Amino acid sequence: MDITEEILQQFNQSWAATQNNFGDLIDDNPALSHLIPIYNYIPKLKKAGWVQHFRLGILHQDLIISRSIESTLKADQKFISVKATESSFIVTLKDKKRMYKQYTIKDLDDERFEELLQTLKEHLIS
Repeated sequence: MDITEEILQQFNQSWAATQNNFGDLIDDNPALSHLIPIYNYIPKLKKAGWVQHFRLGILHQDLIISRSIESTLKADQKFISVKATESSFIVTLKDKKRMYKQYTIKDLDDERFEELLQTLKEHLIS
């Protein structure tokens, strides 16, 4: 297996694990029903081909989207955080030190979320 295939396999595995983790959170705690739209949106992102470009993870109930080979992010590595609230989503492009763009959106189909995905896609995998 070459390095590209290995990275894509790691990305794909992260998507499945993240989907399962969100499902477990929702099943174990009905008060987290506001996470259901993120859980339901992961397959849509995958079908759109984003699995070829990003690793997914979960941190403090937020969806984390990165170009990281490893599950741990470097301090200067950009990522998107998707935080669900009761009535909206806060999507943020940032690294561990700085926030670059942040939007509050009502629906994950919002073009501003797509803009953040496109921006992150332009960064090298590291």
